[in-house]
Amino acid sequence: MFNLIRKDFVIQKTQILLFIPFIMFFAIFADHMSPAFVFFLASTYIPLNGYIYDEQVESNILLNSLPYTRKEIVAAKYIGALAYMILSIGIASIILYLFNYEFMIRDISIAIGLFFIFSAFAFPLFYILKPGYIGAVVLVGVIITAVVLPPFFRFLAENLTVITDFLTSLSTITLYLSGAVISIMLYLTSWMVSQFIYQRKVF
Repeated sequence: MFNLIRKDFVIQKTQILLFIPFIMFFAIFADHMSPAFVFFLASTYIPLNGYIYDEQVESNILLNSLPYTRKEIVAAKYIGALAYMILSIGIASIILYLFNYEFMIRDISIAIGLFFIFSAFAFPLFYILKPGYIGAVVLVGVIITAVVLPPFFRFLAENLTVITDFLTSLSTITLYLSGAVISIMLYLTSWMVSQFIYQRKVF
C-alpha cells in the first residue's frame, strides 16, 4: 500500500515543483486573505492533483490489474491524502513564516477541519463522475467553498441568534474538539462510501 501512496508523489513531480511558488504567491500578494484558507488550499493541492491525474490517464485500469485489492486502492488514497495534507501544511507554514505572513495555530486547525469536510464530499465524487468532469467539478467546488462559506457563516451569525448564542456559550476547547470529531467522522464515512462505490465500479 505504501507504493500506492508514494505513486501520487512520484507522478506529480512537475506539479509539486509548482507548489512552493503557489504558496509564495499568496504569501506575497494575498496578505488580506485568511491564513486558514491559504493552508486549506495547500492541504488539498497534492491529493486533488493525484485524483485528477488518475482520471486523465485512466490509471484505475492499471491499478486493478496489479496485486492490490480495491479496498487497498481506496485506503491508499485516503491515508495518502492525510500524509500529504500534513506535509503540505508544514511546508506552507515555513514559507508563510519566512515571508512574515502572520498566522496562528488556530488557522491551521481550521484549515485541517476544512480539508476533512471538503475531502469527505469531494473524494467520493471521483468514483461517481464520468472521466472528463472531475477537474471542472473540483475547481468549481473549491471556488464555491471559498466564496459561499464566509457569507453563509456571517448570515448564520446575524440571523440565527439561538445557534450563535449556544456556540458562544461553549468553551474554545469544546468547539475545537466538537469540530474535530465531526470532521473526522465525515472523512471516515466518506472513506466507507468511496470503498462501497469503488468495489462495484466497472472499468
